[in-house]
Amino acid sequence: MRAALSHVGGLDDWERFIASWEALAPDTYLAQTGRYRRRRHSVFSASRAGDVVREAHQPHYQGREYNPLQGDLERWFEPIEDAIASGACLSTVLRYCVGFFGALSPDVARWRIEVHQFRIEARPDAAGEPTPEGVHRDGVDYVLVLMVDRRNIASGTTTIHSGDGALLGSFTLVDAFDAALVDDARVFHGVTPVTALDPSLPSHRDVLVVTLKRSN
Repeated sequence: MRAALSHVGGLDDWERFIASWEALAPDTYLAQTGRYRRRRHSVFSASRAGDVVREAHQPHYQGREYNPLQGDLERWFEPIEDAIASGACLSTVLRYCVGFFGALSPDVARWRIEVHQFRIEARPDAAGEPTPEGVHRDGVDYVLVLMVDRRNIASGTTTIHSGDGALLGSFTLVDAFDAALVDDARVFHGVTPVTALDPSLPSHRDVLVVTLKRSN
């Protein structure tokens, strides 16, 4: 994946990119089930040609049919920091997504792109849940999940399911740049809870999630 990205653009600010996960804010919408998730979120748009534009800050919204836990709710998160949003790494990732997924849907003239920085923390007394809503679809066209950093974590296995719930496959994103590219209209996906290998040490799973949805 790193090689694929490098054909699209630079990754010169990778260290600053991964360090930005230290500045994520708690996901307060999970107050009832535990504040083990931190995140930032921003919206972009892109043309078929690949020019990416950052849009005004806005909420993240999913219908209840896609997110039974927090659907039908406008969720506001802290925006991605300006230096990261305009940096080489994120720009390269977004251009890659437009090119890769755009080739699968050449009829799309413009994409709505949502970008999420996620940190899932495993506590000594509780596992962290990357997908507390369970196996789901995001209600978009395509999804990229990119591993950024993984520390002192066990499990966190990605599972892919057919529409009737049957398991099609599973894999674990372990190293930086490990990735899942998902056709959201065709399959469901989920991630198993993460636990700390050593409960006395900090534990986290940091990923970048990019979703593309046709806007034309």
